[in-house]
Amino acid sequence: MSDIAETSPALAGSVRGGGSSRLPLPFRIASRELRGGLKGFRIFLACLTLGVAAIASVGSVSSALMRGLAEEGQTILGGDVGFEIVHRETNEDERAWLNAVVERGGALSKTADMRAMGRAVKNTQRTLVELKAVDDAYPLYGEVSLASGQSLDAALARGSDGAFGAVVEPVLLERLGLETGDELNVGNLTFVIRSAIDNEPDRVAGGFAIGPRVMISDEALAETGLVTIGSLVDYEYRLRLPAAEQPNEAVAAFVEETKEALPESGWRIRDRSNSAPGIRRTVGQVALFLTLVGLTALIVGGVGVGNAIKSYIDKKREVIATFKCLGAPGGLIFQIYFLQVMAIALVGVAIGLGIGAMVPMIAQASLAELLPVPTEFAVHTGPLVLAAIYGIVTAVAFAVWPLARARDIPAAGLFRDIVAPASRWPRPFYIVLTLGSLATLAVLAVALTEDYQRLFAVWFLVGTAAAFGVLLLTADLMMWVAKRVGRPKMPSLRIALANLYRPGAPTGSVVLSLGLGLTLLVTISLIDGNITRQVSTQLPDRAPSFFFLDLQKGQLDGFNTILDETDGIANVNRVPMIRGPIVAVNDVRAGDVEATPDSRWALRGDRGFTYSAALPDGSEILEGEWWPEDYAGPPLVSFVKDLADGWGIGIGDTLTIDVLGREITAEIASLREVTWQTGGINFILVFSPGVLDNAPQTILSTVTMEEAGELELQRQVTDAFPNVTSIRVKEAISSVSALLEDLVLAVRATSVVTIIAGILVLAGAMAAGHRHRVYDSVVLKVLGATRAKVLGAYALEYALLGFGTALIAASAGTLAAYLVITQVMQAEWAFLPVTLAITVIGATVITMGFGLVGTWSALSRKAAPILRSE
Repeated sequence: MSDIAETSPALAGSVRGGGSSRLPLPFRIASRELRGGLKGFRIFLACLTLGVAAIASVGSVSSALMRGLAEEGQTILGGDVGFEIVHRETNEDERAWLNAVVERGGALSKTADMRAMGRAVKNTQRTLVELKAVDDAYPLYGEVSLASGQSLDAALARGSDGAFGAVVEPVLLERLGLETGDELNVGNLTFVIRSAIDNEPDRVAGGFAIGPRVMISDEALAETGLVTIGSLVDYEYRLRLPAAEQPNEAVAAFVEETKEALPESGWRIRDRSNSAPGIRRTVGQVALFLTLVGLTALIVGGVGVGNAIKSYIDKKREVIATFKCLGAPGGLIFQIYFLQVMAIALVGVAIGLGIGAMVPMIAQASLAELLPVPTEFAVHTGPLVLAAIYGIVTAVAFAVWPLARARDIPAAGLFRDIVAPASRWPRPFYIVLTLGSLATLAVLAVALTEDYQRLFAVWFLVGTAAAFGVLLLTADLMMWVAKRVGRPKMPSLRIALANLYRPGAPTGSVVLSLGLGLTLLVTISLIDGNITRQVSTQLPDRAPSFFFLDLQKGQLDGFNTILDETDGIANVNRVPMIRGPIVAVNDVRAGDVEATPDSRWALRGDRGFTYSAALPDGSEILEGEWWPEDYAGPPLVSFVKDLADGWGIGIGDTLTIDVLGREITAEIASLREVTWQTGGINFILVFSPGVLDNAPQTILSTVTMEEAGELELQRQVTDAFPNVTSIRVKEAISSVSALLEDLVLAVRATSVVTIIAGILVLAGAMAAGHRHRVYDSVVLKVLGATRAKVLGAYALEYALLGFGTALIAASAGTLAAYLVITQVMQAEWAFLPVTLAITVIGATVITMGFGLVGTWSALSRKAAPILRSE
């Protein structure tokens, strides 16, 4: 620092003395200026705090959930290792492998899950239930808590009256109007409801459920008549490994040994480290999106950081000019104010981290019952450190540019910059520092995501950058248009237009700050509106009223008789359904097939497929040809185009399926596009007639009818055929809608953070121009303008700003939502003008409100003191 003292002895001498004399000169000057408080930096502080708090909160909550999944993996899975087989129980080799673990000191539990109809005995109410049959060893980990306080074995046991017991989720009691002790028919058996379930330890591992849980014993399941050839039953085998085999490395080794020993098994293997992959993936995806939204809010706040620094430098022009006149070099000026900015940034980051660390604790106290996994929230340093890095790098990215300009502008130029801002760029070092900081934010956002999420993160950032660019161009365009529309006769309009492009106009800041948040909000609102419209309005209109599952061939005549005697039926469709895994593609075993991540799901577990002479409704042939209706040659199959592309196969390639141990290979004759949104019956695999005609199968039927007769038809069918599962589309849609509403609520709440950040930046932009407003209003009043006319001119300016910004945001948000709906979700797009109108009106009102609040205080200032000070 001796170089600075030599360059500017007068300045160095003026700050000597005091307890801080040992500090370098920039630190001494910066600390003295900060003694005046945070005036001028409040918006800066609020923007950083908000963004950091959002990122830290999302990261802490998601980390707590992920930690809960990891720590409670055994309980959630129900064992150290789980094996899932659909449609069949274990064969001799598989059972021997599992029993060998038991002989080594382990334990085995078997459960069976399926959907069935629960029918109340004391009334005519019935509903679809998630039936779970458990053995005596269940659960291996955790405990099933019952409201009655009974043990699970006692609650499910056969009573003295010969009736088995069942325990149910409380929602079933509410839905069917039942109480503990009432009777419930499931299949051919009548159960006594012994208790409500308070806690089922492995409920999360089962994934999305349409109906409430009913738990019975495996002995009772065998007597219900529900399990027949072709019934859709998920058999779960859970192992508790011997103590010596329970370390994570040993568990992973056991899984690999199992895959090598039984490569053709077709069962799905999970260990405790991946107990609920669906939940883990969902939590990760939502956390990624919310983190990116929080980062967007932070970047929007970065605009506020730049505005606040620009405003602060504007107020310090005399001080900076004095420093330069005393010989202070530009580097010293930059260091003084950069240190102040970073000191305040650290305060904002610290406050944001404090809030982010507290939010999970609040969530634990208020939302514990709603969370999908048992979670103990704590302070998670990883997300907090990441949020701190984001906050500091954002502060650097948006602080360097205005400070670098002040560094290089001469003392006289600082004053000229008020009315004629210099167009010069900062030095290359500062440009590189700014771009490097922004690049660091992007790299962190992408690098810290999972592989399957990385592409989404990249496109989100590209979209955000594109939105920034469009909004900056929009601001320039608005100023260009305002400058060239001429001089309107209306004085208030003339003043409003001139204020849009005058030196120091807040046009760019307002458009950027409000525009990005509004774009995000419009996008989310339109996507939500379209999905809601599809699920609650269009889908019920096009979808059938019922899906009837597990019909046996021998029950078709009776089923048809019921339909013939029922009024209001518009359409009936029946197709055979067989289940089995795809075990090979072009003779390559399924586990070795090179498939894209979004298509690999079809190679795991069992798939439903059918055979048909005619092309199913809702299908369109894209490649190849459909076989003749009288075809009787070698097996052919029609496959869906998107999965074929994901597996790199086409016409002439082969697929091999396994039907109860018998492998069948068929040649791909055609590739189809399926319109799943119709809600009708369709399959990814449709085989030619002949080869599967005599395979074990059930009948899947859809019925479309008038809503008034739905409940009566459901009652007749389920009474006549207790093994048949009836899915009422209206109830299924209600379950899906509730799930979507929760997800959209979380996304909307986070998008509001971006809006709040934008409003803060808007307030900061208005505050930054307050001095100009005061002076302008004083001059206008001296020239004879009334307060109402001045206020009207400013109101018109703010209305133009808000309206123009909202129009651009609405257009950009509509385009983004359109692409997501039509290209990503492949659904029908509907224009929602009400959503856009609310956005445009809301943005205009907000902008006018903040602007007029500041203008009102400016109008109240007396003219004489202002003019004398100038």
